[in-house]
Amino acid sequence: MAKMISLVTCLAILLFSVAALAVKAELELDRAGNDPDNTASLQRGARNFINYCSGCHSAKYVRYNSVARGLELSEDQMIENLMFNAERTFETMQASMPASDAARWFGKAPPDMSLMSRSKSTDYIYNYLRSFYLDPDSPSGVDNLRLEGTSMPHVLWELQGFQRALYVEGEANEAGARPLVFDRFESVTTGSMSADEYDDFVRDTVNFLEYISEPVRRTRRVLGVWVLMFLAFFLFVAWKLEKEIWKDVPK
Repeated sequence: MAKMISLVTCLAILLFSVAALAVKAELELDRAGNDPDNTASLQRGARNFINYCSGCHSAKYVRYNSVARGLELSEDQMIENLMFNAERTFETMQASMPASDAARWFGKAPPDMSLMSRSKSTDYIYNYLRSFYLDPDSPSGVDNLRLEGTSMPHVLWELQGFQRALYVEGEANEAGARPLVFDRFESVTTGSMSADEYDDFVRDTVNFLEYISEPVRRTRRVLGVWVLMFLAFFLFVAWKLEKEIWKDVPK
């Protein structure tokens, strides 16, 4: 019994440590600060996704006409600005590049982005798109601080420019060595956008990705308010009815 209690205690400590590390990693991410209820931001994000992402990444669980309704776009606006690789409005958002070609060129087919925000979190994607740095040892010439060894090239380099990662010596470990830890990024070449403009561009993009991961979010929240109002009204009616029924019954 004592051994069993000791084992359970060790497992509890281990799980608590893992959870603490996960929370720490999450806190280290810069907050995207996006607003899924901002229609103008979602429209810009849809434009960004179609122009810069849909060549390689699909969003196969989302249909063009559903996106247009949610983003308050007319059918003509949708066809003119979003449908570059589809013919019918009810089609899903497929990548322009065949998956087999992408797997051969990049070593792995780019993932579908329909649920990526729910899988990785919006803040993670926001940080990922801002964390490419020059790496001469990488086949694409860049690596990513958030996903070391990524096979994705820096497709937004014209907007952000290129940057290098700078490291400093960290605290000495048990062996006395001081491992290098990331300090900051340093700009190497400037892009067509300032740092703040690029952050806004990425924020709009991840805002759209968060939207398509749960398109019914707005409807669900509005419906939830009405349901709560109905339940509150029904509770009031039930309370008044109970008092009326039992008013002549002696207590």
